[in-house]
Amino acid sequence: MDNLYIIILAALLGLAIIDLIVGVSNDAVNFLNSAIGSKAISFRNILIIASLGIFVGAIFSSGMMEVARKGIFMPGEFYFSEIMIIFISVMIADVLLLDFYNSLGLPTSTTVSIVFELLGAAVVMALIKIGMDDAQSVADLGTYINKDKAVMIITGILLSVFIAFTIGAAVQWLTRLVFTFQYEKKVQSVGFLFAAVCLTAISYFIFFKGLKGTPYYGDIKDVLAAYNIAIIAGLFVLWSGAAYVINNVFKKNVLVLVIGIGTFALALAFAGNDLVNFIGVPMAAYHSYEAWSASGVAASEFSMGVLSEKVPSEPILLFLAGGIMVLTLWFSKKAQTVVETGIDLSRQDEGNDRFSANFLSRGIVKGSSRAVSLLSAFVPQRTLDHVADSFSRPIQNISADKAKELPAFDNIRASINLAVAGVLISIATSMKLPLSTTYVTFMVAMGTSFADRAWGRESAVYRVAGVLTVIGGWFLTAISAFAVAGGLTYVIFLGQEAAIAVLLIVAVGLLLRSYRSHKRKVANIGVVAGLRKFESKTVQGIIDESADNISNAMGRVAKSYGAMIDGLANMDESELNNNRKRVDKLDGEVEGLRNHLFYFIKNLDETSVRGSNFYITILAYLTDMVQSLEYLAKKSYSHVNNNHKALHPDQLHELRTIGSDVNVVVLQVKALFESRDFDGLGAVLEAQEAVLARISDVIDAQISRTRAEESSPRNTTLFFNLALETKDLVKALMSLVEEYRNSATNT
Repeated sequence: MDNLYIIILAALLGLAIIDLIVGVSNDAVNFLNSAIGSKAISFRNILIIASLGIFVGAIFSSGMMEVARKGIFMPGEFYFSEIMIIFISVMIADVLLLDFYNSLGLPTSTTVSIVFELLGAAVVMALIKIGMDDAQSVADLGTYINKDKAVMIITGILLSVFIAFTIGAAVQWLTRLVFTFQYEKKVQSVGFLFAAVCLTAISYFIFFKGLKGTPYYGDIKDVLAAYNIAIIAGLFVLWSGAAYVINNVFKKNVLVLVIGIGTFALALAFAGNDLVNFIGVPMAAYHSYEAWSASGVAASEFSMGVLSEKVPSEPILLFLAGGIMVLTLWFSKKAQTVVETGIDLSRQDEGNDRFSANFLSRGIVKGSSRAVSLLSAFVPQRTLDHVADSFSRPIQNISADKAKELPAFDNIRASINLAVAGVLISIATSMKLPLSTTYVTFMVAMGTSFADRAWGRESAVYRVAGVLTVIGGWFLTAISAFAVAGGLTYVIFLGQEAAIAVLLIVAVGLLLRSYRSHKRKVANIGVVAGLRKFESKTVQGIIDESADNISNAMGRVAKSYGAMIDGLANMDESELNNNRKRVDKLDGEVEGLRNHLFYFIKNLDETSVRGSNFYITILAYLTDMVQSLEYLAKKSYSHVNNNHKALHPDQLHELRTIGSDVNVVVLQVKALFESRDFDGLGAVLEAQEAVLARISDVIDAQISRTRAEESSPRNTTLFFNLALETKDLVKALMSLVEEYRNSATNT
């Protein structure tokens, strides 16, 4: 039996390493977003600063380890054999859950996941014990769960969403009111005082209040308590002097100092607060094994009340854990993927609105707009004008892609993000509350972007929808963590050694599959070429750039049309579904071109405004083609997905005939645009009548067949839909070719 628990400890060690990797990959968003979004510091230097913060925070994190031991359940109510099942279930569930969110590129809370996994596993194990004891009932569940502590932790996590958003918005609004978006002059004069306030708050709460969660606090707590005000004043004077010298003597941007130290501080707070989420359970298991092996009592009879005692410090393990976290920060591709979501949602200008608007986001935006209008009626117009001036931003006539190359937000907002988030997390750490760093940093960033009016009328519904989606994912994290850990606990209790072995093999297999899938996805980003937004300012440049887009689109149209016919012939639901997704992707790229229209027109030379008419016309015909293709893909997939009858052989033959004609024309267009042989476009236009005549003949044949022998109304409807929409597709293609030929000839 000893060997079983040694194997479990070895498995927990491996899972701890994996959990550190997947956990940091997700939580890196917490302390990297502000520095990366502001672009005040190079990416390499950001990683160096964050790495130092992680190392220091890891060493100071041992005071938080008791959460995994006694924060959620009553350890004295469980035996050693039971507690080890709980621990192994929690760790398997945690690595799988966090890796799943990393693959989606969504930030979630490692704190919420570990808390609810511990809760789910402990509840299931308690129910098993209650079920085996005739003297107990479900009403006795409270004796096994530390319900008061659990409720406090969960309540604190939920409240952090509201508190972080509110404080972030309030502080950012007041700061912006003072500095405005044209803050450079004011930073030169009083920026050192703003920097001193931020740095004093960061220093005090991170390096002093944060020490309360460490074993070193006892040596200095009396000094801190006696000279509390003096220390704060001294820090402010120290930072004011340093900031003044940097700002006025060295003529450097003092806000860069705030962002650099703030990134260090937030990384430190992250490691100090979140390291328990990754190694707290394995360390508790190791201490449990030490106590049990020295007792000589059977594993099924040894009570784990020892876990209620003070956590021993393990500086070597903490140092090694910090090293793994740093290596992950530098080399994890998934960490870089997750960062994008927070930056896109807090971007000051238009960005990649990856979330679709929904009724809830629309309702919130409309309600907020009405509330602001109502409150504005009670505010003097002079005050409103002053606020409007403070929040006005200079207009920049640049392209959308060039706009994305600019910082997502300025140094003022980045400084507030780091200072407020660092303070809130440090307060929670000093109180030994496993506050979600993801919740705090994400909601602070959302609050500051809201106060900065980044959620304007153009993007508010999409940004709000994104925030609601992320928050909804957090609740899903809690539910999933509770259910998965609880289910694994029950399975392991029934299967013991065999169940543990199978689950570990399955977990490793899923992780390897996820790694390969994400690696392919990242590799394909640079391989699969999509439609490019036009950057040229002249008609000739637009014609040349659009040729690449048309060639790209024609190849995908031909592939999609052929896949549709093959899928119908083979009644292959999977192929038709994949084809539908490919068309949706093409439609999304065309939508991106339409959204780029504003920037395109703004970017044109005065002498080349005619290019805008050409651009709009080409885009309209391309949109018509894609909409026809989308209709064909959806109708064919729906037919097979609903398990309707296969098309008649004659119908399939006729579809292949017109499909062959269409593909010949489409591929001919693709080749001409690839080679820039625009003189050959006339021959394509001459083939139009022949292709349309063939489609008309096919429709006539289906009419005759319907009157004489056709017995499937749905097949008839599908065939007519496909033939008629193909005609529309060909007409849109020919209109595009004719417009391009005319423009190219006249240029």
